[in-house]
Amino acid sequence: MNANDMLPPGLLQSANDLATQFLRDINGVTAVVVATVDGFALASAFNGDNDAGRIAAMASSISAIGSVVAMEAGLGTYRSVTINTESGFVVVHAVPRRDVELVINVIADGNAILAQVVHRVGTVARQLMI
Repeated sequence: MNANDMLPPGLLQSANDLATQFLRDINGVTAVVVATVDGFALASAFNGDNDAGRIAAMASSISAIGSVVAMEAGLGTYRSVTINTESGFVVVHAVPRRDVELVINVIADGNAILAQVVHRVGTVARQLMI
């Protein structure tokens, strides 16, 4: 039995469908990975070559840092972290389910509009919480 066998029915399919649709709908998005908070990739969609395992591990680390910063600053529960670079950005967003904590990592190039990505990742997070 692997870790995916312990996930709620339909979660993997839903996560894959949402990742694929996200990538298809938002210009400039190059990767969408849905992972467990401890860094195991569950679903992914890419434009080009990417490693879902590496991206999931990165999202886990960024999520942990965001959580600690939010707590230490007294700002409440962590929701997301955005990293802006010279040629794009990364958004890491928490999905606090009761049965399994997830994190969504979206990588976008300079053609993406940050507000569109942030809005969509929030929508996807809500859909994955159901």
